[in-house]
Amino acid sequence: MAVDYDAPRQTPTDDTDDDLDALTIRRSTGKTADVDDTAEAVDSSGLDFVDEELSVPVVPMRGDEFRCGRCFLVHHRSRLADRSGMQICRDCA
Repeated sequence: MAVDYDAPRQTPTDDTDDDLDALTIRRSTGKTADVDDTAEAVDSSGLDFVDEELSVPVVPMRGDEFRCGRCFLVHHRSRLADRSGMQICRDCA
């Protein structure tokens, strides 16, 4: 929703006190929205639920590759930063 920040502000009225009283009464009686009610209100008729797991082929790391110690991505040896101790890629160094 677009907000016009140049528009004049409205002064608060005494209606806000009534709203606060209504909230405290509702809170004391325990009439609050449940998470289950909210989840049931979501329309999922257009979604396609399939009982199928995603499968991704796993390719083993080659001899000229390394795993970065910070981002945990596999890079080519040419991306290895000049750091002693830990193997870090140039992006993380």
